[in-house]
Formats: sequence, C-alpha cells, structure tokens
Amino acid sequence: MSKKLFFILCAGGAVLSFNVAASAALVPSIASAFSIPQFAAGKIIWLYMLPYGLSALFYGPLVRAYGTKKIELACLSVFSCVNLAAALSFSFGQLCLCRVLAGVTGASVTPLAIIMISRRVPKEKRGGYIGLFFSSTFVSSMIGVFLSGVLPWRWVFFIPAAAGFILLFPLYFSLPEEFPDRERFRMQYVTALKYRRVAGVCLYIAAISLLYHGVQQWLGVYFSSVLNRGQLEISSLMTLSGISGIPGEAAGGRFADHAGRRKAAGTGVLLMTVGLFLLVLRPGTWLLSVSMFIWGFGWAFNHAGVSTLLADLPSSVLNEAASLNSSLRFLSGGAGVLVGSFLLRRSFTAGFVVFGIALAVFVLLSGKLLKEKKERGLPLDQALK
Repeated sequence: MSKKLFFILCAGGAVLSFNVAASAALVPSIASAFSIPQFAAGKIIWLYMLPYGLSALFYGPLVRAYGTKKIELACLSVFSCVNLAAALSFSFGQLCLCRVLAGVTGASVTPLAIIMISRRVPKEKRGGYIGLFFSSTFVSSMIGVFLSGVLPWRWVFFIPAAAGFILLFPLYFSLPEEFPDRERFRMQYVTALKYRRVAGVCLYIAAISLLYHGVQQWLGVYFSSVLNRGQLEISSLMTLSGISGIPGEAAGGRFADHAGRRKAAGTGVLLMTVGLFLLVLRPGTWLLSVSMFIWGFGWAFNHAGVSTLLADLPSSVLNEAASLNSSLRFLSGGAGVLVGSFLLRRSFTAGFVVFGIALAVFVLLSGKLLKEKKERGLPLDQALK
C-alpha cells in the first residue's frame, strides 16, 4: 500500500472520529445550551451509534458491487454537510437528526480501511498498519475531546465539517476506483456467520463493545455529577483516555503481529478491567488520571488485536466481516449506552462494579470466542484457518 493512499485512509478515519468521543464530554454543555436534563442530552450518543451500526452492514457489500471511490465521495460529502448543520442547530431536535445522518454516512470509513489494508498489505505486517490507522483516529478523537473543553460546543461540529470538505479533493484524485470482486449487490451475512470463526469474532465484538460503551459514554456525566469536575477537567480526563489510545493501538497492532491476535485482545480486556476498578474507588486527580490512561490503553490494545484478526479473514467473507465489525461495535455500543443509563443513573459505583465484574468474566471466556478452528471438508479459503 502506498504511503499516500494510507494517509488518505487515516485522514478519513480522523475526520470520522473527531467528535465521536467529544460528544460524550459535551453532554453537560449541550444540556445546558438547550435547557434539558443531562441524561436526555445523552441521546446524541446513541442516536449516532445505532444508525452507524445499521448502516455499516451495507458498505462491505456496496464496495464489492460498486467499488470504493464513488461511495466514499458521496458519504464524506453528506457527512460533512450534516456536521455543518449540527454546528448551526437551533434546536435539540435538529441536532439529533444531524447525529442520525452523521452515523449513517460515517459508517463507511472503517470497513473500507480494513478491506483495503487486507487486500494490499502482507499478513505479517497488517497489525502494524491496522494499529497506525486506528492510532490516527485516536489522535483525532483526543484533539476533539481536548478542544471540547476550550471551545464552544458548536465548534466541535464545525471542525470535522470543514476537514471533510477539504479531504474530498485528495480523495477524488487519489483513491483508486477498483472493482476486485465486482458483482451485483447482495448481502451474504448468513453465509459468513455459518463459519464458527466469523461467528465467534462477531459475538466477541458485540460483547466487548457493549461493556466498553456502557461505561465510556457516561464518564462525562460521572465526572460532572458525582465528582463535581468542571468542563475543562472533564475534557482533559477524557483527552487522557484518548491519548493513551494512540500508543495502545500501535502497541496492540505490533503485539498482535508478534505474539498473536488473541493474546493482544485478551491483554487489552485485562487492562480495561484494572482501569475500571480503579475508577470505582472515586480516586483523587492523580489516580483518576491513571485509571483513565489504563482504561483507554486497554481498549485500544484490544481493538487493534481484534481488528487485525478481522483483516486476516479470506476474501470470501472479508467484506461482510468488516461491515459486521463496524455494525456490531456501534449497535452493541449503543445498546451499552442504554444499559449504562439504566444502571448508572441509579448508582455509578454499583454500575461500575457490575461492568467491572462482567469484564473480568469476559477475560476468561474470550479465548474460546476467538479460537481459530478449521472447518472440515471445505476449501482452504473457506476453512478460515
């Protein structure tokens, strides 16, 4: 893969990720701006995540049928427009509609990146590329969260809108219009999920995403309502979580190349568990910062390991698996936000303990879900070794 093409993929991921994490940090400010309760304002999170998850299911098959360039140009154009509309929102309802449309169009970026890396990078180097791609998304996310503490909330939507419009030009001139497997549009998810390896990875992704987002998307409310921290400190703490994700993705990808995909995924979940139980202690500023760093590093480490495992899948199921990855992460993540709302509005401490225990149990069960098994009697490409 050329450096120029990889840079464009990373830039697309950065535009998509700029205000995803920042939205959680902005919940208190948006609630204040529209004079609504914080838990009501929190719907901007799952109103982005659920449409994203549903729409992601279409992009893998669409890429196979129509190629990459036209799809990405259309999606990035609409994504930029709706972020601009969100920045200019005159009502909370308009903001919610913009988040839905942003989720629908933003869902194209990650499946495309995984598919193109899988096609153009040797297996022994994919972990490094996957890690660097997602590191770029964490850098963008970190910048967005940090700026959410120093800029008016509307600017957190203006910035990705402007960046998206600018990116349209290099994307148009540099993204290849390739049709490696061109065929009529069809969604082959039932066929893909018949393979135990694909089904196990998908179940794993759904579970870890529910647990992570059930905590992550309510941290801004926790810091504000329980720990009485101001917007700048809230954004700084969540920026720290984003910062830790940058080396976490890179290290997780490298670890996956050298020690194995499953070990990278399991190590990440273990670190997440430690970070969450530290958070339960309602620590002071120093230990709170440590817990956020470990939490973010562990999530990124796990993410890189699982994403690299997906990129190893053969072409017969790769497009569906890449779309399922994005779909499940956001659908299950959105469900996690709702579960977190149910538990955490009653007691943050008790809710964190429940999520922490679930993560600890998940460490023990995840090995079986990611276990690679050969399907007997099938060609090598379909056996998913």
